[in-house]
Amino acid sequence: MRLAVAATAGAMAAALAAPSMAELPKKVMLTAYGVGTSGYSQAVALGAALKNQAGVTMRVLPGKNDLSRLAPVRSGKADFSFNGLGTFMSQEAAFVFAKRSWGPQKTRVLAFNFGDNCLIPYVAGDLGVKTAYDLKGKRVAVIKAAPALNYNVYTYLRFAGLTWDDVQRVEFGGSRAAQEAIANGKADIAFTSTISNYPRKQEATPRGLSWPATPHSDEAGWARFFEAGPYYIKKLCTDGVGLSKDKPLEGALYPYPVFMSYPNISDDVAYSMTKTLFESYDSMKDAAPGMKGWNIDNQKLSWVVPIHNGAIRYYKEIGKWTAADQENTDNMLRRQDVVAAAWKTTSATHKDNDDATFYAAWKSNRAEALKAAGFAPVWTEWPDPK
Repeated sequence: MRLAVAATAGAMAAALAAPSMAELPKKVMLTAYGVGTSGYSQAVALGAALKNQAGVTMRVLPGKNDLSRLAPVRSGKADFSFNGLGTFMSQEAAFVFAKRSWGPQKTRVLAFNFGDNCLIPYVAGDLGVKTAYDLKGKRVAVIKAAPALNYNVYTYLRFAGLTWDDVQRVEFGGSRAAQEAIANGKADIAFTSTISNYPRKQEATPRGLSWPATPHSDEAGWARFFEAGPYYIKKLCTDGVGLSKDKPLEGALYPYPVFMSYPNISDDVAYSMTKTLFESYDSMKDAAPGMKGWNIDNQKLSWVVPIHNGAIRYYKEIGKWTAADQENTDNMLRRQDVVAAAWKTTSATHKDNDDATFYAAWKSNRAEALKAAGFAPVWTEWPDPK
């Protein structure tokens, strides 16, 4: 990370110290994706900014899957997470979060990274894949206990009118093994960010690299895509391996990382951390791939998970918070309450049933409760968690 001259750094640190640093603890723990991912690199860059400018020590704890990233935050051992789609899935108690030991999580968001990259499967270049329609029959690397990453591949399959039955799934224990499987010939497709280190490494291998485009003019494809993944936006991606403003990729993006926590993080701490993130932006925007996605102008605050009250205070302070954002967060809070109530009822009525019976009841009860409250369930079926 490039450091400013001492005088500038000292002035910035003093500016940050009051008032944004007043409520920040001297030690903070944040979970992130595994070493080598863009999310981990960005977390390290934020940690360096906190240390250099405010004397706050942030430990970054890498997690190989959704459960291992979120569990320390749920238990209070970690304060925050640079998480992904698992932030939404845990709110919904879907996939692996449907375990009796988990259930719906009342997650909260502080900020989002919306960059110029895509979140998209990459494919071995020797297969001739041009668009998502060409994914049929290929071997997909899926990660055990990582439904967020795995489901993302499914959204791209849906764009092409495909399902899991149209591809071959190959399971791996963690993201590194799944990504490396493309180069060593054990799989053909893995989900990633276009700015991750893995596709860069893949490009240099004998198999090469290709990106399956999702043409923005394909209205039927996008209707299927957004039905499966309402948390995405269309994106003309210019940042990543083989991409540029002159060679863009028609793809999609959801916020990654999602800077999240739980309501037990006080409003004052959430406010201070949000403020510090954006006031540190200029000093860290070039410190890691994708950091420019944290620009305050990139924030799209109406998403599928509510914003933390402390972060809302900051967005109101700078004139970024709108009535539409407040309405969306209120709706998402109501959605969380609907899911929580359905979980409570299911747990009470099926407490003595076996897991298979419980899971079947939960999927049905959750979907019915959300529909009755005017919400789309998004997911009505998934493999029972193990």
